[in-house]
Amino acid sequence: MPSFDTVCEPNMVEVKNAVENAAKEIGTRFDFKGTAAAIEIKDKEVTLTGDAEFQLNQVYDILVGKLAKRNVDVRFLDKGDVQKIGGDKVKQVVKVRSGIESEQAKKLQRLIKDSKLKVQAAIQGDSVRVTGAKKDDLQATMALVRKEMAELPLSFTNFRD
Repeated sequence: MPSFDTVCEPNMVEVKNAVENAAKEIGTRFDFKGTAAAIEIKDKEVTLTGDAEFQLNQVYDILVGKLAKRNVDVRFLDKGDVQKIGGDKVKQVVKVRSGIESEQAKKLQRLIKDSKLKVQAAIQGDSVRVTGAKKDDLQATMALVRKEMAELPLSFTNFRD
């Protein structure tokens, strides 16, 4: 029975490279000289630091530009709240989304069931497996999911014939 998995997985190697390139650019830019502007990555969290919220927005824009150059979807990023740290400095944690949350997975499963296509969707951890009798039904399901769930950076893997 043909099947595929719907996943939400960023390319973490490219994300790490984009963060390193952004850090290099921040270190060489004239408008950031002598400021606390910095960017670093740990696990799946990118930490932005700066002197003011305006500077955090500039650092975030640099990060988004570097991610776009490396073909990483910026919908993977979840911006956190701006927090004050010692003195006049601020920081912001940007989480790199990985895996489909259970609420989104249920919404995806409901969408597939309501589509009247002859496929079944099953939630498996942080992915959704779709199985069907025909390849054409699976491809129609992929098109439907891309159209209806545009807010999530979904990809389709593990296509079995």
